[in-house]
Amino acid sequence: MIAFAQIRCLRILIGGFLAELAVFAFVIPISIHFGKHSLLYTAPPASMVACFLFALWVGRRIDSQFILHGFLVGVVATLIYVGLTRGGPEPAAYLLAHGLKMLGGAAGGFVMGLRYKAAHDKRTGSAAPIQG
Repeated sequence: MIAFAQIRCLRILIGGFLAELAVFAFVIPISIHFGKHSLLYTAPPASMVACFLFALWVGRRIDSQFILHGFLVGVVATLIYVGLTRGGPEPAAYLLAHGLKMLGGAAGGFVMGLRYKAAHDKRTGSAAPIQG
């Protein structure tokens, strides 16, 4: 069972917001230069990478539930975008981007879990289990 007290809600909210901001900061200049259709090709990978990176940032200050924290960064970023567009219809590439946000966040959380385990093992000389 997941203890809600262990979930760092503020860091997740900030990470999701900054991830979505980073996506906009990356794709808008590209769309201005190459046209609106470039968004269909740049938004999905930018979404995944941004959520991956900000999940790494969120994971720096936690010691368990890394994948969950990363996944929630992707969920927050998705909800911010859906809120900005008022839930209007979106191209399939944007729906893919939303899925990739969550996948990228979970992957970032996974990497932080591996880093935490390696640092803990090195510090204590024993193996510690990774907690989701």
